[in-house]
Amino acid sequence: MNQSDGKVAGKVEEPVEAKDLYEARKNIYARSVTGIFANLRILGVALTQFVFYVFPWLIWNDRPMMLFDLVHRKFYVFGYIFFPQDFVYLTGVLVIAALALFLFTAVAGRIWCGYACPQTVYTEIFMWIERAIEGDRAQQIKLAKSPWNARKIRLKLAKHAAWFAVALWTGFTFVGFFTPIRDLAHEFASFSMGPWETFWVFFYGFTTYGFAGHMREQVCLYMCPYARFQSVMFDPDTLIITYDGNRGEPRGQRNKNADYRAEGKGDCVDCGICVQVCPTGIDIRKGLQYECIGCAACIDACNQVMDKMSYPRGLIRYSTENVMLGKFPERSMTAHVFRPRVLLYTAILTAIAIALGVAIYMREPLKANIIRDRTNLVRETDDGLLENVYRMQIINMDEKAHRYTLSASGMNDLKVTTNEAQPLLVEPASTRVVSMSLIADPENLKTGSIPVHIKIQDVDNPDISANEKTSFLVR
Repeated sequence: MNQSDGKVAGKVEEPVEAKDLYEARKNIYARSVTGIFANLRILGVALTQFVFYVFPWLIWNDRPMMLFDLVHRKFYVFGYIFFPQDFVYLTGVLVIAALALFLFTAVAGRIWCGYACPQTVYTEIFMWIERAIEGDRAQQIKLAKSPWNARKIRLKLAKHAAWFAVALWTGFTFVGFFTPIRDLAHEFASFSMGPWETFWVFFYGFTTYGFAGHMREQVCLYMCPYARFQSVMFDPDTLIITYDGNRGEPRGQRNKNADYRAEGKGDCVDCGICVQVCPTGIDIRKGLQYECIGCAACIDACNQVMDKMSYPRGLIRYSTENVMLGKFPERSMTAHVFRPRVLLYTAILTAIAIALGVAIYMREPLKANIIRDRTNLVRETDDGLLENVYRMQIINMDEKAHRYTLSASGMNDLKVTTNEAQPLLVEPASTRVVSMSLIADPENLKTGSIPVHIKIQDVDNPDISANEKTSFLVR
């Protein structure tokens, strides 16, 4: 080694080409495709957007069928009313969503990403608009390379105007889940929306416009964490989109009527259509990649090519790692897909869903909270009795008004008084706060804190009641 120049004697080092750490994004012009999986994506878009765009407009019991009223802290969902005290139900929903994600991923990989994820759905919608205005892939590429002229400006303006209109309507609908959408529509039309509604309509609209119109696959590749940790939820029996290299290689172009087997070629004609239809621009023939969102567009595209060449379908298909490695035949794949892990996920998910449904169905339409008055813990009345003051919150979760009475237990001769005459009327889906006092004779009472129970009972239906625990202070 020559210490002066750091080169090995007798060898000439090739100059190292400097490369940027960040590669410039290459625009992806996905080719349109038809087939069973394309139809399933259309169905996924239709179902998810029907729920999103239509549900806020539907009325149930003279209220929006689905409204998350954060201002008044009430959630209306299919006739049920949920208050902040019902947070446990939200926890159950989130647990079910997480388990469902684990289950679907264990069975069929990123099926959520390919058919129902909002990023995928709105990217698909925006791509439909783009194709309707600018044409298919070849026309889009030609338009992008052409110089700016009146036609190009007109098409670009039309596309972005249509994108922005969809994005703005999406932002408006999103806010309609938190503000009654009919009132919001009137305010929007009269330019009298509140500042927060205005902010969120345009913020969510611009987010949709940016993510679905411009960033597209970049959101899936760099912003979504699911692409990074999906591999830990896969196993060799997970259904994934695979290219059958044993059948397809060596690939190469050929005449349809040629004996390609005699030429030593596989079924892959190396047309590249599977790459052209991919919304993230990957080549599935290189194996499973984290960029793959599982949309199966490459399966539809490859099947069309196989049909034209009169080859069997399935060169690109849903399969498992174990099948591709030949560990068991493909006909037994279904039995391995529904393996103990999947059955366990299904059992747990079903049990939690049933338990949550039963809990919501059987929940009492009455809740109460009691808080001690901190300004005056205990005081003596003119009659020599001891009085503790509390703040009682009564929540009527029913769709009709109820009358309630308060009673106390845990001490002898314990009396309950309120600042308003009983029974207490609470309007439908409303909360009423009253000041409540517990009064007791201090004779024979030990100094300290004595546990007591407050019972709130419906006058017209005694089966509806709530019990709250508190304490009575004696000094």
